Amino acid sequence: MLTSDHKPEAGCLKVSSKSSPASVAGAIAGMIKDGVSVEMQAVGAGAVNQAVKAIAISRGFLSPIGIEIACVPSFADIVIDGEYRTAIRFTVEPHYIRGTAPFVDDTNPSTALH
Repeated sequence: MLTSDHKPEAGCLKVSSKSSPASVAGAIAGMIKDGVSVEMQAVGAGAVNQAVKAIAISRGFLSPIGIEIACVPSFADIVIDGEYRTAIRFTVEPHYIRGTAPFVDDTNPSTALH
């Protein structure tokens, strides 16, 4: 089993079984539109379910504007209240289909990718 025990970055979305998939999807879509890859972390079957639903919903937000996404799942060993747990970490990145990448005007800072 491949694991990662690095601490999640400050921007890591922690998804619980009580998270609203639509709200998480909005956060994913907003970050992807800004050119930022999204890291999500879920512990437990319910949390993983909500995370996967959020990824699917976010694709529905992004696909009509020409942005597809790719999701890379991985395991992460984390510590919660002094106990080691295994989390599922999802890295969501933009995946542009040939000819659909957004136009970037290097002379205009508002369109530059970050």
